[in-house]
Amino acid sequence: MYETSWAVYFLWGVLYNGGTEKQGFPAVFRTALPMDVSIIIVNYRSREKTRNCLLSLRKAELSGISHEIILVDNSEEDDFGEAFRNEFPEAIVLRSETNGGMGSGNNLGANEAKGSFLLILNPDTVVRPDAISRLFRTMKDREDIGIAGPKLLNPDGTLQYSCLRFPKVWTPILRRTLLGRLTPHHLGRYLMTDFDHQQMRDVDWMMGSCLLIRADFYRRAGGFDERFFMYFEDIDLCRRAWREGLRVVYCPDAVVVHDHARGSARARWFIAPFTSRLAREHIRSWVKYAMKWKCR
Repeated sequence: MYETSWAVYFLWGVLYNGGTEKQGFPAVFRTALPMDVSIIIVNYRSREKTRNCLLSLRKAELSGISHEIILVDNSEEDDFGEAFRNEFPEAIVLRSETNGGMGSGNNLGANEAKGSFLLILNPDTVVRPDAISRLFRTMKDREDIGIAGPKLLNPDGTLQYSCLRFPKVWTPILRRTLLGRLTPHHLGRYLMTDFDHQQMRDVDWMMGSCLLIRADFYRRAGGFDERFFMYFEDIDLCRRAWREGLRVVYCPDAVVVHDHARGSARARWFIAPFTSRLAREHIRSWVKYAMKWKCR
């Protein structure tokens, strides 16, 4: 039964979005001008959460760190740009002509960015006052670090597993089906539950909810791979950083609250591909990722 379901999921992922043919990175990035950090937020129909995120940035301790805020609107809401320009004049508001997904939206923002570092920040985050400065200090003089990320907390203050090991091809199956109960050691290793999350350390990858990325690496890499509309674009970028010999570092002294909805996991696993667009998107991205990196 489980094997049949897996086959259906795999075929669905391949066929639903035109296969997994290799594509280039369409974004053409400008040369960065002198500035420390460009903060990029991509909004898609999350007006209130985006507002709360921007309000948290106003409280951020950024003295001595030159920065800009770039807000990319993927939502196609006609009044979004004007409303947010009026309320947050400190932000540069860009409107995407089409909703190309999270990776595409961040690439659009990066194309306008002037910073030596790019802070990719999801709209459903609230930044603790010293989080950005701690990430910046961690990376500023360590050129061997390509990406750094904070400790993520759920809104209730509990730990969110945000630094992880690279998945095997069967990891999403174990996370989404009853099979995961039979292999708790595998999921525990993937989620790094064997780590106390109190120490700075190198990790395979970090969730893309909040990532400080060295801009020169991001541009060399061509930004996020836009074949991933949602999901797996963060794992993919971290893999490319390691391939270049750059470290991906977890920084627990920087703290960000992430209201992580996990929309693709709301429906029961056996009906999700047929009832949830987010679940289908997750499967498509998983198949593309597995084929791109030849995961085993």
